Amino acid sequence: MVHPIFVNNLIPGVREIPAHTFYAVLAFLVVLAFAFRANRQLAVARAAGTELVPDEKFTARNAAELFVGFIRSLGEGVLGERASSYTSLFGTFFLFILISNFLGLIPGFSPPTSNFQTTLALGFASFVAFNYIGIRDQGLLKYLAHFAGPIWWLAILMFPLELVGTLVRPFSLGLRLFGNMTGDHLVLEIFTGLTKIGIPVIFYFFGTLVSVLQAFVFTLLTIIYVSLSVGHDDHHAHHH
Repeated sequence: MVHPIFVNNLIPGVREIPAHTFYAVLAFLVVLAFAFRANRQLAVARAAGTELVPDEKFTARNAAELFVGFIRSLGEGVLGERASSYTSLFGTFFLFILISNFLGLIPGFSPPTSNFQTTLALGFASFVAFNYIGIRDQGLLKYLAHFAGPIWWLAILMFPLELVGTLVRPFSLGLRLFGNMTGDHLVLEIFTGLTKIGIPVIFYFFGTLVSVLQAFVFTLLTIIYVSLSVGHDDHHAHHH
């Protein structure tokens, strides 16, 4: 099979940079540009006193408001009202992974999420985030105590099991995203190379579906891990 020509190999000085790093930076810049554009449009609407009125056309601001509403609803389904404090965190994960996945659907581009170093970094970012939130909300001692479980005489068994289960989360997040995106884009590349017309459209559709689904799964698991880290009792009391 003839390997495709990638954009990063055509830019002088960029070809020496690892491909996944270049495309990860590109995805980050796309997310940053979208956020900057939406924020500017919102600032203009606020200055005119029309921030509660949607734009007549579909703009970056309208897209951002819909997206933020979706992420907030997703978070509130697990965390309750306190999810609004972490909407920016969850939304950043979702949007960055989504754009990264979509890059693999564009000829000449490669998804950074098909490299394990990128997905493992995302897994560790999630790991640091939910542990930081748990320690900040409960304090270090209380946070560590929840690894022991609700029954004190089972603590000697529960603590190492819960600790190991928490420590493997970044690896499981990274492996899941890496495996699914690598397989998806490999299938797309193979069938695009074999059948130039017609058939690739079907796989582009499935590729788009998988890209959205994997961003959703990673974000949802991060929300669940944050929920577990802040404590069930505090969460239910706050929610009610």
